Amino acid sequence: MKKIKKQNLENELSKRTEKYRKLTEKALKVIKIEQGLSEKEQRIAEDFLSMAKNYLEDGKYYEKKGELLIAVCSYSYAHAWLDAGVRARIFKAKDNMLFTLPE
Repeated sequence: MKKIKKQNLENELSKRTEKYRKLTEKALKVIKIEQGLSEKEQRIAEDFLSMAKNYLEDGKYYEKKGELLIAVCSYSYAHAWLDAGVRARIFKAKDNMLFTLPE
């Protein structure tokens, strides 16, 4: 019984890892830095984007190594940087299925 549960957990983690990798890759393809930002805001936006890309690459590295829990956490962090940029209005986004849009 324990072996079945462990196998189910591993399968679920594998599915979620793939799902969040694809979601974050899609989000990075559509995200745009807002126009008309101050120089400081532009640097912040570029930093957020860099952090998202770095965490995505970390996730791919850990996924390849079979460390799926760390991979899914990395993908989540990557997406969180994008979401934070959208909420802070330094990134332009329209898709409320990919991002938490500001009101």
